[in-house]
Amino acid sequence: MAVEQWVALASLVMFSLFVAQMISIAHFLINPSYDVDPSSMIREFLSISGGPALILAGSSFLLARRYGSRLCGSFIIVAGVVTLVGMNYVNTIIPHIPPAYLVQELQLVPTIFMGVSIPVMIVGGLLFRLKPRPKRDYIFDR
Repeated sequence: MAVEQWVALASLVMFSLFVAQMISIAHFLINPSYDVDPSSMIREFLSISGGPALILAGSSFLLARRYGSRLCGSFIIVAGVVTLVGMNYVNTIIPHIPPAYLVQELQLVPTIFMGVSIPVMIVGGLLFRLKPRPKRDYIFDR
């Protein structure tokens, strides 16, 4: 596999990690066993996996945009679908969380990432549309 395909796979893994972290914190906050600050934990999850996943998806697109790549496009589309479904699930858990633990980050992040997942899927779909260009031999093309 080429570099852009590995980067797209890393993006998929990071999106999956972010969804798993958000689901786990939402389930924990339904009946917490100890006092916790959900605001700082969600910010930590954003900086560990949410932001890097978006950067990796964009980097993979930029690396593969000239010739297109069905595998990169597939990884990026699956990452968008995983994010959309996972954040929708987190939104269904939020009404069961006690009001003491409902912070603004917990209410906004799933909605924002549901909105972000749609452009991610569109970017992945653009890689399907592009036609492969023949490679030029730069040494002998003078």
